[in-house]
Parts: sequence; structure tokens; C-alpha cells
Amino acid sequence: MTNISPSRSPLRAFASPDVGGMVQGAAALFWLPQAALLAMAVQGLASGQGFLAVIWPAGLILLLGVLRAAAEAWGSRRTFGRARAQLTALRAQAATALAAGSPLDRSRAPSGFAASALAEQAEALVPYFVRYQPARWRATVVPVVILVVVAAFSWVAALVLLFAAPLIPMFMAIVGWRAKAASEAHMVELGGMNAFLLDRLRGLATLRALGAVDATAQRLGDAAQSLRQRTMAVLRIAFLSSAVLELFSALGVAMVAAYVGFHLLGTLGFGTWGRQLSLGQGLFVLLLAPAFFEPLRELSAVWHDRAAGEAAWESLEQLQRSALPLPGANASLTRASTGMPATAPALSVHDLHFAWPGESQEVVDGFELRVAPGEHIALMGASGSGKTALLSLIAGLLPASRGEISIGGVPLTDHTVAALRRRIGWMGQLPHVFAGSVASNVALGRSAVDAPRVAAAMRFVALDEVAQADPAVALGEGGHGLSGGEAVRLALARVAVHPHADLLLVDEPTAHLDTETAARVADALVQLARGKTLVVATHDPVLAARMHRVVCLDGASMAQFEKTREAA
Repeated sequence: MTNISPSRSPLRAFASPDVGGMVQGAAALFWLPQAALLAMAVQGLASGQGFLAVIWPAGLILLLGVLRAAAEAWGSRRTFGRARAQLTALRAQAATALAAGSPLDRSRAPSGFAASALAEQAEALVPYFVRYQPARWRATVVPVVILVVVAAFSWVAALVLLFAAPLIPMFMAIVGWRAKAASEAHMVELGGMNAFLLDRLRGLATLRALGAVDATAQRLGDAAQSLRQRTMAVLRIAFLSSAVLELFSALGVAMVAAYVGFHLLGTLGFGTWGRQLSLGQGLFVLLLAPAFFEPLRELSAVWHDRAAGEAAWESLEQLQRSALPLPGANASLTRASTGMPATAPALSVHDLHFAWPGESQEVVDGFELRVAPGEHIALMGASGSGKTALLSLIAGLLPASRGEISIGGVPLTDHTVAALRRRIGWMGQLPHVFAGSVASNVALGRSAVDAPRVAAAMRFVALDEVAQADPAVALGEGGHGLSGGEAVRLALARVAVHPHADLLLVDEPTAHLDTETAARVADALVQLARGKTLVVATHDPVLAARMHRVVCLDGASMAQFEKTREAA
């Protein structure tokens, strides 16, 4: 049984340049003609042309300002729309990877971390796309254009800008490395605290019974204090990066202003390609100096967005990397859908091997099993003997290391598993009840399951007379409102409404139930399995005795079963 991981496009593919960001960068270049017009107006006033020298430059400056504002507004709206679309796509991609992963994967991300990464941390990508990427584009293009224009008038002023500029990204990179590390630590701390809080909320009743509420509250307070310290550390680094930029940009502008001033006074006569700068030309160069550093200043202001965005990016990628893919997660539902008989299938397992990822000891070691069509068998064995793992392998929820599994004569492979799952009814050891109505918990979104089928299934499992199990009643997350036995029977109703299920895989259906409830569940299970193939993993010798055959995974369970059967 081979496994092909689902194809995943890299998250980095979303970092391509955006048209809106390019337009915003081009809008920043409108300052060049505006500065030229302003310098011309001042030159005209200085040469005695009077008020007429200001009117038409002022009109053009106003027109360019309107065009610049319109370009920036359009670019911002487009960039924001694209950012929201990208975030939606990234969330869907990460959620799909989680959904395609095996629910039995021990290394999958905790639900608290996954919820935090998808809902809260992922929002940090919006400022990354909206603010950082356009700022990076402007910082790449605008200073180069301004440097070329300044060099055309004064190579000294251009050299000043050229030497001051590299110092800024160099020191910002040094600060940025630390900022990214701090942001990643902050994201991990936040996800860990969310996971801790969710876990403790789920076990609140147990904590109260053990008298550990105060200790848990103290630990949660310590986690919140640690998170606060990491948050302040990230903010300190963000302020440091801004201070570095302001220092060097102020020094650069001051040096250009000093050179232009002394040049216009005649003290420094070099650096202008052999000609004296006029007042307008000197003012033009001086006006461009702050604009040269402005994109870098904007980049510094959004440097924290970059660190937070990349940390959020890494969290989403971690969700994808941590998911153990289900066998055949990409297989088409139409493959191998033909040629399957409507009768109960035979089950064949040959030389099956399986070990959990990262563990050398095999849980299933060369297992062999033959189940006839319509046969009911019980898998018995001590805890840890591999009963649940074996059922999961047969259901295609775990990839086998090697070996063969066939259902109804069809080998279980990546190309057939999707179609084979359509004829498998699965009931786990701890069936989860979702927040929602009883009817939606039975139907589980299957379009073929309508209200009459749900009602019939509820009657079949004897839940039709239970008030809290009425199809219209809303249940809390985890089955709040139902007893343990009622939750098990609800899970059995899910299997009963499966229109194509003729191979039933059931894991410990009577565990933790009282004798009367266990007998009810066993009766319903045996009745449901008539004419179908049934494989049930159980520690219950009473339920095992009602099966056609018992397969024991160790000798101890066989001895226990024989003893119980003789006593009965």
C-alpha cells in the first residue's frame, strides 16, 4: 500500500509583486516633477519675475498632487483586496492540509495552536501584504530614480546619499533578524497559551474534581506574563529599527543640505560637473534628499509587519508540514468506483506492517487476516496491541509501512482508497459530537441523508424517545447534553444512515458503558451488521461472544475470552 502526499503549492508563491503596490510606488515618483516645479517657482521669484512665476507651477503641482492621491488610493484598494483574497486562499490551503491529514496523527498540531494560527496569527499577513510589500517595492525603485536625478546635478550630493543609504538596510537587517526571531517566539508563545487554555477548559470538570483549579490559574497567569514580556520585546525591537533609520536619514539629509548651502555661497565649488548650481537647482537637489530616504523610512515603519507576517507565514506552513497525509488524499472519488458488487465485501490483509512515525517498534508486524463476506469478527487484545491501528489501516486512515489490504477484491491503494471509503462505515472509540443540532450530527453534511433517514436512524438506535436527542435539539461541543451511552448510540446512528456502508469498522463500542447500555448498543450493532461485514475491536468478552469469530492479537486475551465464555 503506497502513499502519495497531496500536492501543495508553496506559500511563498503568494509573495509575487502586486500591480497595486507598483502603482503606489510609481505614485511616489510624482514628487520629482512637483519638486522641480517648486524649485522653478522659487527661482522665478528670486530672479524678479514676480507672482506670475508661481501661478502655473502651482497649478501643475496641484494637478500632480491630485493624480498622486488618486494613484495611491487606487493602488491601496487593489492591494487590500488582493491581500484579503490571498489570506483566504492561504487559510483554505492550510485548512485543507489539516483536513487531509490523518485524525490519528500523533504529531499533528494541537487544536489550540491550529485555531490560533488560522484565525488570529494569520491576520498578521494582511499588513504584510498591504503595507510591507508596497513599501519594499518603493524602497527598491524610488531611491534609485532619485539618486540618478540628483547625480545629474551634483555627484557629491549623490555620493552622500549613496554612502548613507546602504548603512540603513545593513543595520535594519541586523535588527530585523532579531525582530523575526522575537516575532516567531511570540507566535509560538501565543499558540502554546491558546492550546493550554483550550485543553484546560475541556478538562475543567476534572480539574475541579482534583482541586487543581488554583494551580492551573497560576500557570495560566505565568503564561500570560511570559506572553506580555515577549510582546514588549518585539515592540522594543520595532522602535529600535525606526531609531536606526531616523538617525542615518537625518545625517544624510543634513550632509546634503550643508553641501548645497556652502556650494551656493561659493565655499565649495566642486562636485557639480564643472558648473555652478543655481538657486533653483540647489533647492531641487535639497528637496529630493528627504524624498530619497522617505521610502526607507516607510520600510522601517512596517518592518515589524514584515517580522510578524513572516512568523505567521511560518505558522501556516508548520500546520501543513505537521499533518500526516491520509492515504489517497488526492485520489479521485470516481476511480475504482465501478465494478464493486452491492453485496457485503470480503476483507483480506496480508503481511501488514505499521509503525508510528518516529518510532522504530512496529505496532502491526506481519499481520494476516481473512474475513468472509458478511462475516462478523471481533479483534481482542490488551491495550496497545494494535487493534485501533489495525482498524485505521483497513479504513485507510493510516499509511501502512508495507503489506496488502483488499476490500471486496479491490486492493487498497492511493487510487482506490477514496472509492473504497464510500462503502466503509466507521465508528471510533471516542466519537466526537459537534456543536449543532442532533440531526446535523447524524447527517454530517451528507446530501443524501434527509430528515426521514435521520428519524429512522434515531428510532433504530432507540434514541427517538430521548428528549435531549430530538433531531432539532442543539448540542454543545463534545456532546454536552448527552450521556456517554447516548453519544455512542448517536455515533451508531451516523453509521446507520450511511447508504453504501457494507463494511463496518467499529472500535470499542461498549467501553465505559454500564451493562444495560452496553447490551443495547451491542443489540443495535449486531442488527445493523446483518448482511454486512463487521470488524469490531473490543475488550468486552460478552460482545465478542456474539460475533462469528474472535481474532486475538495476544494469547492473554484469548485465555480471558475462553474463561468468560465458559462462565457464561
